[in-house]
Amino acid sequence: MKPKHPDITVELAGHDGNAFSVLGRCRKAAQEVGLPEDEIAAFLAEAVAGDYDHLLQTTMRWFDVR
Repeated sequence: MKPKHPDITVELAGHDGNAFSVLGRCRKAAQEVGLPEDEIAAFLAEAVAGDYDHLLQTTMRWFDVR
């Protein structure tokens, strides 16, 4: 399944895996390619609407995760 924003790569492998770190990496990657703040806010709202597994699944639905 192709992510919503395949041009945005989020590096998670080899980094701190806590939820705040994952969210920060996603936000930074999205900002670096110029994703509008309202779209970033929509991702963050969806990502924190569940547990840690939901966060990771949402991240993979939105971005290219490595």
